[in-house]
Amino acid sequence: MTYLTLDDPAVLEAARVDPVGLLRQLDRAIIDEVQRAPELLLALKLSIDQDRRPGRFLLTGSANLLALPSIADSLAGRMEVHTLLPLSQSELQGRQSDFLRRAQAHDWPLSHPSWVAPEVNGQRDMVLNVLAGGYPEMRSRATPARRSAWAKAYIQALVERDVQDIAQLEHLSHIPRLLEVAAAHCGQLFNATQIGAQLSMDARTVEKYLGILEKLFLVQRLPAWGRNELVRLIKTPKLHFLDAGLQAALMRLTPAMLSKHRERWGAVLETWVYAELRKNLALNDDPWYLAHYRDKDQVEVDFVLESPLREVLGIEVKAAATVSAADFKGLRRLKEHTGRDFIAGIVLYDGDKALSFGEGMWAVPLAAL
Repeated sequence: MTYLTLDDPAVLEAARVDPVGLLRQLDRAIIDEVQRAPELLLALKLSIDQDRRPGRFLLTGSANLLALPSIADSLAGRMEVHTLLPLSQSELQGRQSDFLRRAQAHDWPLSHPSWVAPEVNGQRDMVLNVLAGGYPEMRSRATPARRSAWAKAYIQALVERDVQDIAQLEHLSHIPRLLEVAAAHCGQLFNATQIGAQLSMDARTVEKYLGILEKLFLVQRLPAWGRNELVRLIKTPKLHFLDAGLQAALMRLTPAMLSKHRERWGAVLETWVYAELRKNLALNDDPWYLAHYRDKDQVEVDFVLESPLREVLGIEVKAAATVSAADFKGLRRLKEHTGRDFIAGIVLYDGDKALSFGEGMWAVPLAAL
């Protein structure tokens, strides 16, 4: 297919000045960074209505096109949207993901050779693998220092270029600082007032800027789970990055630092699990709901997966290589709350064996993801 990118100044100008004329020359085409020229969408709508063959145009971009304030038309009914997340572990290893199927069936082998962390430039290590993230360009760098440098450059490019495509901000300098604070708050309950106090910003501005980072697919808010769907909307969400490698780069985490300060490993590992679950569910035919659980007694479960039939799967993340019965406290509370809808409770840990803890409770190696 013909490939056009609106990074090219000449193509961008043509798309803005004469979008109909540009599309008239194209039968089928890939148009990259389409968010740069919202004017193009009305012309696309006209072209699609005149020729309804499916798959004529593949529109790509580094921001959520449908969330742009300047968008002229949503192309509703004329396009299908696919969010392209960073590479999952199963994609990196070239095999199908079976985590969700195994979780539902309680089908965990005692041990499995694939439960060794995949190689990162010839080295097998869970920390290296997590810090390498899921972006192909980042993983291709030979050392942790080079991967971190790529991540910082990528974030800088997004801030300096793509933020301006989707919002006119008076204080662009706040975005890098907000990203650093957000990285430090990963896995915690989102509190706009608390974050704003660290940046001398009011809560409304924090909400606005965070919304921009969500449109750029850098961060996401993980909603709270509850039996009543309306209750979910008012409970406090948690904040997560969509890639643990980017979060680690913002926090200046290195393998050497994490071996010395192990307490920092838990937060980045939880983000890695969150991202892997997001990718697993994105590839699933059924629309599963992903959330976190926290009750009035402050008993928590890191992740709750709910099927379309309202069946519930609970997942806790533990950075240690050992698991005890006490690690299942939150999962047991979730089971009490959900009754027969409870499928399984899983503690993901840094070991190499799947172990039953009775009554649908399992300790499962992190590498099973």
